[in-house]
Amino acid sequence: MIAVLERGCSVKVKADIVRFIEGAGFRAQVSEAEGENFIGVVGAGAEALAERLGAMPGVREVHPAAAPYPLVSRRRHPEPTRVKVDEVIVGGGRLEVIAGPCAVESRDQLMAVATAVAAAGARLLRGGAFKPRTSPYSFQGLGEEGLELLAEARARTGLKVVTEVVAPEDVELVARHADVLQIGARNMQNFRLLSAVGGQPRAVLLKRGMMATIEELLLAAEYVVAAGNPRVILCERGIRTFERETRNTLDLSAVPALREKTHLPVIVDPSHAAGRREIVPDLARAAVAVGADGLMVEVHPDPDRALSDGRQSLTLEAFEKMMTELAEVARAVGRPLFR
Repeated sequence: MIAVLERGCSVKVKADIVRFIEGAGFRAQVSEAEGENFIGVVGAGAEALAERLGAMPGVREVHPAAAPYPLVSRRRHPEPTRVKVDEVIVGGGRLEVIAGPCAVESRDQLMAVATAVAAAGARLLRGGAFKPRTSPYSFQGLGEEGLELLAEARARTGLKVVTEVVAPEDVELVARHADVLQIGARNMQNFRLLSAVGGQPRAVLLKRGMMATIEELLLAAEYVVAAGNPRVILCERGIRTFERETRNTLDLSAVPALREKTHLPVIVDPSHAAGRREIVPDLARAAVAVGADGLMVEVHPDPDRALSDGRQSLTLEAFEKMMTELAEVARAVGRPLFR
């Protein structure tokens, strides 16, 4: 159950409402999104409080049968959300591209990629400083040194930095260096981490788990927004099926399905879906055609020698060629590429 508060509701009035809810044996979840304040009533039988809660000072309306993800639902917020990262706007009508290496390996590698993708039209730089890997013996990233290199690349190129955070205790550190905090597929249901990134002001890029449903992705986004951060970007990156020809199966139907269910912007990561660089441009074009707000693509100056995910990384030349092709598709579907 969700109580929507009057605009300008005082801290004292909010505290009175919280005390009432907790005094009745339920948990109160206070959140803010798009200038509105909400208090969720958590616990079985919460609907019994609806009438009394609705009569309290400061409560504008109560939704006893709220959707499982009311804050990110399009029913609650019909207009699409635009997530601003300084001058970059994801969900603003133009196609935004996030590009860069899977992992930050060295200064020379990162600067070469950043310079090239910026020249080709990308406005956000991806690069992993902390890398959760399936094998404990695989390259795990440079950690804080990688974050410092990403910040240096931003200063050189003007690209905004997108990088993954893998643990709640690292959120503050990553937020000091990054413009967008990424929650990877393996952490989509790490609820403590979701709440932690929801408690800081940086935009959050939330990747769909490899075996997660669309509803589970939206519930994960609800954790972030409920913790106070409405600046969430959803990312479809392929799901695990019986098919072994590609690394994952790109669920293109998720893009229009999510646009129907949520006001949050939706981007696509064709690199992790494909697992093979040869078909990344094809999937990227398809993602744009079905209405994605952006793309996240892995690029490396020498993919065959990459320390992480080289098989799915485009060369600098292939990325430039793909961006030229994408511009035509984007214009055709009314989502011009920002170049």
